[in-house]
Amino acid sequence: MPRLRYLTAGESHGPALVATLEGLPAGLTMSRKLLADELARRRLGHGRSPRMAFEVDELEVLGGVRHGRTLGSPVSVVIRNTEWPKWVDAMDPEPREDLDDIRDTGRGRRLTRPRPGHADLTAALKYGYDDVRDALERASARETAARVVVGTIAKRLLAEAGITVVSHVVNIGGVRVPEDAPRPGPDDLDAVDASEVRCFHPPTADAMVARIDAAHADNDTLGGTIEVIAHGLPPGLGSHVHWDRKLDTRLAAACLSVQAMKGVEFGDGFALADRPGSQAHDEIVHDTAGYARLSDRAGGLEAGMSTGQPLRLRVVMKPISSLPRPLRTVDLDTHDEAVAITQRSDACAVPRAGVVLESVVAFELADALLEKTGGDTLAEVKRNLQGYLDEVAGR
Repeated sequence: MPRLRYLTAGESHGPALVATLEGLPAGLTMSRKLLADELARRRLGHGRSPRMAFEVDELEVLGGVRHGRTLGSPVSVVIRNTEWPKWVDAMDPEPREDLDDIRDTGRGRRLTRPRPGHADLTAALKYGYDDVRDALERASARETAARVVVGTIAKRLLAEAGITVVSHVVNIGGVRVPEDAPRPGPDDLDAVDASEVRCFHPPTADAMVARIDAAHADNDTLGGTIEVIAHGLPPGLGSHVHWDRKLDTRLAAACLSVQAMKGVEFGDGFALADRPGSQAHDEIVHDTAGYARLSDRAGGLEAGMSTGQPLRLRVVMKPISSLPRPLRTVDLDTHDEAVAITQRSDACAVPRAGVVLESVVAFELADALLEKTGGDTLAEVKRNLQGYLDEVAGR
């Protein structure tokens, strides 16, 4: 059973998002500023819509923390929507006598032209919605702000164990970082964030910016690929004994649960399909420092467990489905041909998605860490981890 679990609630234009995280040990230091700083990172990136400039996150920690330390009880955080006053009529949870009037004009008008690639049509059919806003508000990637809060707390726990999670962009719209380019280390996150597209390879970053600008001028959108690397993992997180305890199973599911993500690979991933076995695995050696690998093809995972090498995975993000130049669709009311609604004008959200993926990866790693160590307090977690590492080092 997972040691950590969380729930999020709220809609994109509702009064707030809420995140509740259960299972943290007592004694972990955290602050509202720490959470706010990570949410600010989520707004980074060339190609973002003007909305990101005024979508400021107002945070309040509602429970589970006292005087900057976790209590061992559930941590609950609310992220208030500063634009809520403009959306009260459209999103008011209370019954409205003037609902028909609201639906005819303004922000609350009924939306009946679903976007290809979004939840709009399928959710409307599944839940009986006559207004696709009922689907898009929850399906929106705005929900990931709550997951960044959860992931930030998980990162704090991992940091106490010497584990760092870093993301960087390796592809936008077909502009790719060379395979032999250096990857960011555990201390390079600031350097990654300093790039407009969160790319660690400056020549490629410049080409990515130009590619985004061209797509924006053409009223189009772009997807890409993000690489997430976890440094400092001990061997043995996860397990080979059952499918749902495998660490790669859990990481893949978490990454694919993020809006617009369409594929995950670990290490050399799909490229391994083209190689013989002699060039697909990481040979093992042993010296005074212990066991080591001669290559990094598996991405730090074997048989659902961390090997002690840096964990490396890549995630593919599709282009945003709300285009400035809308795609063809069908009106829900008339079944007549129509053009899809446009809800936002981002040309590319790949740079920001990396921050979200850091968070979901950090959460799964923190859960696997606590699964391995147990412990109701941070001191107990660290003591148990050190005991395990000492045991491993002696083998």
